[in-house]
Amino acid sequence: MPTSPTYYALRAPHYDALYSKPERQSDLAELKVHLQQSLAGRHILEIACGTGYWTQAIAEAALHILATDINEPMLEVARAKQFPTGKVAFECNDMYQLRPGNFDALFGGFIWSHIPLQDLSGWLNHLHKLLKPGSRVVFADNCFVAGSNTPISETDSFGNTYQLRPLPDGSSHSVIKNFPKRSDISALIENSTDRWTFTELSYYWVLEYDLPPAH
Repeated sequence: MPTSPTYYALRAPHYDALYSKPERQSDLAELKVHLQQSLAGRHILEIACGTGYWTQAIAEAALHILATDINEPMLEVARAKQFPTGKVAFECNDMYQLRPGNFDALFGGFIWSHIPLQDLSGWLNHLHKLLKPGSRVVFADNCFVAGSNTPISETDSFGNTYQLRPLPDGSSHSVIKNFPKRSDISALIENSTDRWTFTELSYYWVLEYDLPPAH
């Protein structure tokens, strides 16, 4: 089952600490530039924006971002960050309840890995319908690196993997966290587009593709 929103609500004040890992700094800098170049000059729908860490990075190059998340505590952290005037709007909403808008790009940072494998196809179809024809779609997520990532604690009958994550309050939460291979992603998107790239850094991967234009 998907990760409970309660976990992220509790983690919101501490979430950005994960971006301070020394071994990931080079990758993070490269990923920021990569995303800015891919999404430059676009009206972006961002799903699962969390604390706005990546919203802040891509806002420098975007025309406008509607940054959405299901968790108000996460959005409270995001809204406290500095953004270019008039470029970013935040909305508390379930990504499955979002409606189509004047978007020519979608960005999902570190959300793909939390979608159950059996739901991925339907999830992508829903997201594509929110965008204009020819839109750019970009996802970024984690590669598994032993010693840097939390170990896998279990695997379910669908092949979904889970991590057991502690919080400062002493609670522990089982969180779905999948680490797809290029072949897994290719099989999912090949019916939606023939224009896609998959880039792997040491700690992160990026998927970029363009939806078909209007006929």
